[in-house]
Amino acid sequence: LQWETLARQFVEYEQVAPFLIAEEQKRRLLDFLPLFLKAWEQSAGTIVFPNIQLLASEVAKLLTKEIKKNLNGKPAEEARLALEQLLQQKREVEDGHVLLKSVYLLSQADVRTLWNIIGSGLPAALMQCLYLFFTFPVKKSSDDRETSEDDPQTQDMLVQIMHNIYKEEQGVEELLAADKLQSLIIATASLWDQCSPSWKVPTGRVLRTISKAQTKNSIVYLQAVDCIKIAIQNLFKLADTLPAHDICEAVSIILCFVKDSYPVSSALLTEFETNDGYQLLLKILLRQVWRFVFVCEGLQENEGDSCLEEILDMLTCLTTCGKTELKVSGNIAHPQLPHFDFEPTQSSGMTVKNLQAFQVLQSVFQRSNDVRLCRRILAAIGTIWAWDAVNFFLLEWTLQPINQFTDIIHMKPHTVQVQFFKLVESVVLDMSYIPHEILKKIQYLVKENIVPFCTLTALRCLLNMTKKDLLFSDIFRDSGLLGLLLALLRKQAKILRKSAGTQVPALEEGTEKELNAVMLKMVAALTVGSVRNTVVLKDYGMVPYIKIFLDDECYRSATLSILEQLSVINYEEYMSIVIGALCSSTQGELQLKLDLLKSLLRILDSPKSHSAFRTCSGFNGLLSLLSDMEGALQDPPTGLWATVGHNCVLELVFYTLQGITAALHLDSVNSNFFQKNGLFEKMAEDLGTLGCFWTRGEQQILPGLEKTRTFAEFLDAAFCSSEPFPRWLKNCIWILNFLDHMVKGTLHLESYFKEIQTEVEETSTNDWEEPQAKEEHPVAFKRPGNKLPASAYIPWGNPEQKSETRDTAIVHPGAVCVIVRLLPKLYKEGHSQLSQEIQRAVADHILSLVKSEKSRQVLCGSGLLSTMLTSCHDALRDESHPLHLPLTRVFEKLASQAIEPDVLR
Repeated sequence: LQWETLARQFVEYEQVAPFLIAEEQKRRLLDFLPLFLKAWEQSAGTIVFPNIQLLASEVAKLLTKEIKKNLNGKPAEEARLALEQLLQQKREVEDGHVLLKSVYLLSQADVRTLWNIIGSGLPAALMQCLYLFFTFPVKKSSDDRETSEDDPQTQDMLVQIMHNIYKEEQGVEELLAADKLQSLIIATASLWDQCSPSWKVPTGRVLRTISKAQTKNSIVYLQAVDCIKIAIQNLFKLADTLPAHDICEAVSIILCFVKDSYPVSSALLTEFETNDGYQLLLKILLRQVWRFVFVCEGLQENEGDSCLEEILDMLTCLTTCGKTELKVSGNIAHPQLPHFDFEPTQSSGMTVKNLQAFQVLQSVFQRSNDVRLCRRILAAIGTIWAWDAVNFFLLEWTLQPINQFTDIIHMKPHTVQVQFFKLVESVVLDMSYIPHEILKKIQYLVKENIVPFCTLTALRCLLNMTKKDLLFSDIFRDSGLLGLLLALLRKQAKILRKSAGTQVPALEEGTEKELNAVMLKMVAALTVGSVRNTVVLKDYGMVPYIKIFLDDECYRSATLSILEQLSVINYEEYMSIVIGALCSSTQGELQLKLDLLKSLLRILDSPKSHSAFRTCSGFNGLLSLLSDMEGALQDPPTGLWATVGHNCVLELVFYTLQGITAALHLDSVNSNFFQKNGLFEKMAEDLGTLGCFWTRGEQQILPGLEKTRTFAEFLDAAFCSSEPFPRWLKNCIWILNFLDHMVKGTLHLESYFKEIQTEVEETSTNDWEEPQAKEEHPVAFKRPGNKLPASAYIPWGNPEQKSETRDTAIVHPGAVCVIVRLLPKLYKEGHSQLSQEIQRAVADHILSLVKSEKSRQVLCGSGLLSTMLTSCHDALRDESHPLHLPLTRVFEKLASQAIEPDVLR
């Protein structure tokens, strides 16, 4: 209803307006506008007015007329003050403010309404206002303060109106009539330090809006008055004296007009180039260390950065502005990766055509050591490559930026070095291109080792490349990198050998140690899948030196990888080193033993390694590990074992038995050797001394069992339920479960332990932590240097569920003998009932193993019945013994297949 009333009133105004004098027309319109504004406020910002376009035209014309009246014939400063008084809200007569607010609302209505405002002459009038507000700051007095302090709302409305008008090309065209655009642009380049502080940001915003809407006419206009030329000349004069943030703001405005005009015409870019615009940019960017300058000027770091980044962004865009497409020679050095495909004829329209613009970025990087600036330039280069991969080749075959940066990268801050080498790495990983010349320079950096951190970062870059394709194994061998790394590692190995047992200097614990680790990883990567490189390593006489690195957990993973590659050409040498290291390790070096056993298991996957394992005393070596763990599973543990934890010990037992099983798998020679040399008996003896089995004499025999459970139920109760079980019994059940899988020949295929990461991985101090490869072995990977408590190791899954899915045929009868020998030792004082129950369950389980004819044949044909009978002698003779009945049934089952009937009798 309110809008309808207003519409009728405006129609009445239209009808009488032609017959009214100008002053009366103004008064009628100014009386109407407050009602219009009130209706707008009460309708939540919605305008429902049929004659809105005519209203907009009338209001805009009146505001234009009022502005011109206040400017007419007045000096600049007086005119500025008059405009301020006209537009202010806090005055007795607020006609000017009402007009301004009305235009502000109407300029947001629709495009046709906006065009009516533009056609009123207001764009030129507002530009005159902006010029005066920006150029002539008000001299403050006790009764007179700036508009920005008095009435910021007025400033915001004025700027928003200009933004709405000037974003239209029609608005920019109308603006040219005032001849104030070039004056304002030049003023920003010459008077920035003298202008009104409160109008700097608004003026920059308005000029950027105009820049985006440039037309052919506006560009011709700016060129005709030498606007860009004069602005550059003025900025050259101020470049050394103007504060850093101010000079950046002023330059960015000029650059906006140059960059935004290019799709329409190249005229302003040509004017910029011919008047040393790039030299101006270079001078400004190299003036000082920017972060320091911005902080000294009292600016927030992000304020300074945003200003600087805007210049760099526009400069990056200018690299694609040019008339002539650069030609790519197609001179590709070989060899290249199989996926590399170079088609320079296909242009995306975003190729580099302006080498002058790129030279500014290149020169700034070469001559500056400012972290933020250098990193931003590297990011810009990455962006240019992302626009079109051919840009990499266009630049490297003309200006050679990356090639030249490699010569000076060691002098840059660490974070810049990291970003640079990631950029180089992307050439290989993302473009599948091998830049041979750049790689030669990086290799030279490694050789010279001027700055260890730079050498480390460069090597990580080469390492990630090497992992991409085996071709790098040949490239880095032929280039001499492999030989260089071997020579450096030999030197470090000698130092380690001499310093054994002494305190390592702090430097060795830092970058130098990381460098050694990465060199080892690099050699490991170069030998993986390359017999030729492995032969080179061996011919260099490096094997004795490489094994020195085994002692340090930081180096161990890569060292073992190298030794595993050595096994491809010489199993005996590998076995000799690893088994020797196992035997010479101390009781407390559990992690070393585990790492060596895991490596051994990977090699024992190959049947060809079994003979070498046997001839290098591998069986005796592994059994010696069990001997060294005497008392390790006592409850409570004592001595060294108290600090280790039962789960860690069990893990070592598991991997030891896994190694033995893997060496016996499908190898009759090893199986005969192990049995004939009484090693099963030795294994049983060593397992019996671990501390969880009974070794102290007679057991108390109870007349009857209250309840009986199967071995499978014991497994489930011990590990998969909340039922409390004594620690000794859990340990015994685990070992018996290992042996059960050994009986079936499947232990080497099982995986019972995984690591739980209880802490967040440490963040790399160099901001570039390469991804660690996971071990391919079933057991979880343990990172060097990442110590975990014993509680971090837990059983994985339900062992018996795994067991039930396997074939129950006996593969290794000697392991049955081990279980039988341990059977009487499944006892603990104070747990007689539980002890006899588990003994009975295991005996019944043995009975289940010999139910199949095939299993009985294997067991009886092994010649181990005498050993089994000796172990069960007491239980078989004593009919009251709880094991008498189940063991008798075992031997009754075996009787039909017995090759030694006399023994059974």
